[in-house]
Amino acid sequence: MIHSDQQVDAKGLACPMPIIKTKKAMQEVKEGQVLEIQATDKGSTADIKAWSTAVGHQYIGSIEQENVLRHYIRKCNPQKSAQQEKKFIHTVTNEEAILKDGVIIDVREAAEYAFGHIPAAISIPLGELENHLEKLDMNQEYFVICRTGTRSDLAAQQLQQAGFKKIYNVLPGMSTYTGELKKEVI
Repeated sequence: MIHSDQQVDAKGLACPMPIIKTKKAMQEVKEGQVLEIQATDKGSTADIKAWSTAVGHQYIGSIEQENVLRHYIRKCNPQKSAQQEKKFIHTVTNEEAILKDGVIIDVREAAEYAFGHIPAAISIPLGELENHLEKLDMNQEYFVICRTGTRSDLAAQQLQQAGFKKIYNVLPGMSTYTGELKKEVI
């Protein structure tokens, strides 16, 4: 089951109502949280994806269960993301991370990971990283990736502060990754 922070029930509603309900609910969702929209209108897939992209939120994906479409959107602040300075100095490209002999840590939310990740990557969402530090090998080389490099930058800093030495922030992240993807969605 994919975690969402808030749900919208738009079942039985036709366009434009799923979008209207989504816009209203998104005002209540905090930045970084995931909104799940439940809809039965088949056109909602294209509509919600287009709306998310147009306003700067991340459309994570959709799944269909028992004739109900479940759409997942992560609330973003595109101005803040573009302005936030990357602070971690050790970086590699997406391509370099794939070719290196290290462990790729995907720090995106579980829903983002489920809808497509680098096959060898392990999932440790940024908010859970501190709880997993003891399970990581201090001598291992780690490549930290997220969607755009912002969360992975924060995770790389956190790992460095915990004493890890071989840490790299992967830029520009999954938003431009074009290689093979593995999906965990049921």
